Amino acid sequence: MSMITSLGQMKRAIRNLNPAEVRSEAERELRVALVAESPARHGLMESYLCPPELTAAKRAQAARALYRVSHAARGRESFDLELWDESLLHPERAFTFDAAHPERMVTAVLDARFDLALGLAKRFPPFRMPVIDRTIRSVAKENALFSVATALPDIVPLLSLPWVLGEFASDTAFLTMNQIRMAFLIAAASDAGVGYREQRGQIGSIVAGAFGFRAIARELVAKIPLGGGLIPKAAIAWSGTWVVGRSMERLHRLGYAYTREERKALSARLFGKGKQVVETLLRRPETA
Repeated sequence: MSMITSLGQMKRAIRNLNPAEVRSEAERELRVALVAESPARHGLMESYLCPPELTAAKRAQAARALYRVSHAARGRESFDLELWDESLLHPERAFTFDAAHPERMVTAVLDARFDLALGLAKRFPPFRMPVIDRTIRSVAKENALFSVATALPDIVPLLSLPWVLGEFASDTAFLTMNQIRMAFLIAAASDAGVGYREQRGQIGSIVAGAFGFRAIARELVAKIPLGGGLIPKAAIAWSGTWVVGRSMERLHRLGYAYTREERKALSARLFGKGKQVVETLLRRPETA
């Protein structure tokens, strides 16, 4: 398949993406109740969610989503999320804030309410890295599964994606599109600009890297008979996606992404891990 044909397939695949939907999800209004019995306890919760390193503007943005609520007053208003001080017995739908281990609250919230993940990560730094970690892990898994789905049809139902297998003529088109989707999600979680114009440099890097994956994967499959190259190919899809995600995260956090040499070295180091992940996915896809 020629590069021109592949680029055409990528273009058609990318039409499935709508960065406006990602922006809307991240910017949706949130109402987060902080339920405690004293200003000091409310202050602890606010300080964790809005740490001192935030600028005044970012702190104000985050504070608009927070509502101090006393135990006696709870129930008078509706909230998207209720965080309760550890000293109080909370209802089942709420989450405990333990000042000694606040990260446990973050994990519990994301486990139960991932629909709020982008909005929480955009506003509150403690949610940012956990949301990005889960996003990278999820998209890398999707790409690994897709890379073997055409040869193993039983895998297709495990791809819980808003599109169907038949829409894509090549792995390269799908993986590229999904990595661009991941770049939108990571930008939104990082409180950065989301969209083709805002992220044109990132998207260009992802498209350029796609042809490296295509060449390496094709070579592996050709060298290993009887489909034995499927796991290595999927491992490349997993490790390549993981490296792209981590590079995007570093770009938003530090201002610079991995260099080409760093990406290549990381992908090589992660190849063995990728094979383990893919083997686990094929045995127990729901636990990988």
